[in-house]
Amino acid sequence: MIRVLLNVSSPALRAGLRALLSSDHTIKILNDSLDEDDLQSEADVVIASASHASFSSNGLSDASSAATLFLSDEPLNSRDLSRSFRVWGVLPTEASAEELTAAIHALSQGLIVGPATLLFESESEPLSHGPLTDRESGVLGLLARGWANKQIAVALGISAHPVKFHVSSIYSKLNVTNRTEAVREGLRGGWIAL
Repeated sequence: MIRVLLNVSSPALRAGLRALLSSDHTIKILNDSLDEDDLQSEADVVIASASHASFSSNGLSDASSAATLFLSDEPLNSRDLSRSFRVWGVLPTEASAEELTAAIHALSQGLIVGPATLLFESESEPLSHGPLTDRESGVLGLLARGWANKQIAVALGISAHPVKFHVSSIYSKLNVTNRTEAVREGLRGGWIAL
């Protein structure tokens, strides 16, 4: 069961979110309790409305270790969010029930979620590669698509041997032992986006 706190000021938005999430029986809305402090500490995911200028002043960043899903129609500063929140995501305020439930499930697994248009202030803002080189980051992105080494080699115009070398280097730098863990760490670090 994923426990969700709806931290939005609008009663209409809260009711709409509750209705959209009601079809997923693995999600429990915590807002029925009266004690806000208990709610905050028990939540796995907090859904909060956010604006471009005020997301860090809403008091959530130091209130709990819960993942936070922001609803915003403007890009948020992903670097500031990464410094302020353990796990976070952002969706447009008009997100569908499927998008909301998928984001809640991903956040509960420790992944950062959101469309690139809301994760980055401009399309020219590159993803930070973290500890990886540009080539390793490209290989990791193709691993995230589920591509085999031969497919990656063809896409990058190199032989399969260098791909194996890059994959091995990625494992070492991210301290992982397989492709799934590498992709998970890449998503957690915000170095790749699906």
